[in-house]
Amino acid sequence: MTRMPLFNSPFLLGFDQLERALDRVSKASADGYPPYNIEQMDDDAIRITLAVAGFTREELNVTVEDTQLAVRGRQLDDEDRVYLHRGIAARQFQRSFVMADGIEVVGAELDNGLLHIDLVRPTVEIRARTIEIRSGAARGPRLKTIDVEPEEKAS
Repeated sequence: MTRMPLFNSPFLLGFDQLERALDRVSKASADGYPPYNIEQMDDDAIRITLAVAGFTREELNVTVEDTQLAVRGRQLDDEDRVYLHRGIAARQFQRSFVMADGIEVVGAELDNGLLHIDLVRPTVEIRARTIEIRSGAARGPRLKTIDVEPEEKAS
């Protein structure tokens, strides 16, 4: 994996997942099929719409694994048809989207050749807390003193 200089800063702690997500996005297929839109529906709601004309619900699959949303479509050729011209190919596709932590897919709907996938971003509570500062002596091992009676000398 090529490391981006931006993430080498000592002030960016714990951004390894973001770096991996950017790496996944950069490796994603550049295929433009199927075309899609991403809409802001509300402050915390997003809708992805894919143009999947010709696909039925049974030929489409929407899955979420970790933070990746994957949409797959697979049409099977109808062996009984004889085409004089075939301009509409029965093709399969996979379109992936990397989601931020906390984004949830709440539903999918197929309507007039458009697959709508609705996502929500839960409201994040801003919280502050005070961290107790201990003294350096509290860090180390706690030492105990043991009184030892001297051994009696053998005569």
